[in-house]
Amino acid sequence: MTLIHILADPRMDTITMPENVRIGLMLREQRKKCSLQGCDAEFYGFAFGQSPFPIPEPISDALVANAMQGHYVDAAGIFEVREAIAEFYRRHFGIVTDPGRVIVGNGSKELMFMIFSMVSGSVILPSPSWIGYAPQLRFLGKPFHILPTRPVNGYKIDPGDLETLLEDIVVGQHILLLNNPHNPSGGLYQLEELNEITEVCRRTGTLVLADEIYALTTYDIKSFVSMGTVYPEGTFVTGGLSKDRSSAGYRFGACILPSTCSEKMLRDFSKLAATLYTNITTPVQYAAVTAYSSNAAIEQYFEETRAIHQMMGEYFAEAFSSIEGITTTIPQGAFYFLMDMNGLKPALRKKGIQTANDLQNALIAHPHHIATVSGDAIMMPDDNFSARIAFVDYDGARALDLYKASKPRTREECSQFVRNAAPRMVNGVEALRRFVEELDE
Repeated sequence: MTLIHILADPRMDTITMPENVRIGLMLREQRKKCSLQGCDAEFYGFAFGQSPFPIPEPISDALVANAMQGHYVDAAGIFEVREAIAEFYRRHFGIVTDPGRVIVGNGSKELMFMIFSMVSGSVILPSPSWIGYAPQLRFLGKPFHILPTRPVNGYKIDPGDLETLLEDIVVGQHILLLNNPHNPSGGLYQLEELNEITEVCRRTGTLVLADEIYALTTYDIKSFVSMGTVYPEGTFVTGGLSKDRSSAGYRFGACILPSTCSEKMLRDFSKLAATLYTNITTPVQYAAVTAYSSNAAIEQYFEETRAIHQMMGEYFAEAFSSIEGITTTIPQGAFYFLMDMNGLKPALRKKGIQTANDLQNALIAHPHHIATVSGDAIMMPDDNFSARIAFVDYDGARALDLYKASKPRTREECSQFVRNAAPRMVNGVEALRRFVEELDE
């Protein structure tokens, strides 16, 4: 019998399993084993950024009600959901669009892949950034340029640095990735900052892919400004249900195309969608009509979950910063902040920890069991000892019940709420404190 050796495309070697997913699955398996075996080892999950809250009931009820919708539909999305999305973006963010400029996909990640595939030009990728951008670009063989950001600017894009980079690279169309609120820092762009970036983009003909998946998790929601209102003619705005409506498993994403998008490009998006996946799951699209329609229960859900995210973010950023040698960003949205351990670099290197990836491995190792994401996974230089901290490792349903029963009013009440709702993360801070103290031993 002849043995067949199946060869993989070399492009597969350009990507790896995303670190947050890999570590998240590993922790889930470890906790399952410990539960079955009765071990008392704890694992502290600061790596995986998934909303902990239950899906709003109007959305899950709508999915059940539409379970029999088993037919093929328009590749760009059913009209009802595109109409609801257009109105949602007008109502929440002031974006003026119409259903014809809305496309839907299996999560915003897939829509970004389509944009990278279809739109000509290289990509400007700020550093640090979300785990998922660079692997897609490498797989597609699409050229990209790293734009370093600095702590002094809150890891936001500096317009002067952007202009300098654009002057140094090949003339032509480029796409700037702008994530707001920012993963991994939790930072938020102000209107003036977006205006300055837009001036550079307009002068240079640079497009923007605005990843605004965390927009409605902005703690002071009135301070959020969408790039789609500032630079409508050149911005692709992406979002979805996974973060603010805790529906990650539904795999529903949406994109508002630029106002200058041609009819041909609109047809091209539909053509590529039909080629790749025919249409996204029909029942989920009908459920998404409810998710994007005006609904008092969902609006209340936004307010309550935002408040909890804010309490968690402020508490844990302060707690991490209280450890000698560690500083953090202060999140204004999303559920992440960036932890900077560069002040401990000499002590870490004495322990054989030479790179950011070494640090990630040392933290997760026994007996510390602290899961973070750092180094090249977040597009940080290997000698930068920073890590992304996700503060969502708690029972979201229980936290919501606690919040509704007694809304915290004072700083002490907020701290007590966090300690009650997220004891494992509180213990995780102490595990990190012990790790740092042991560096001097």
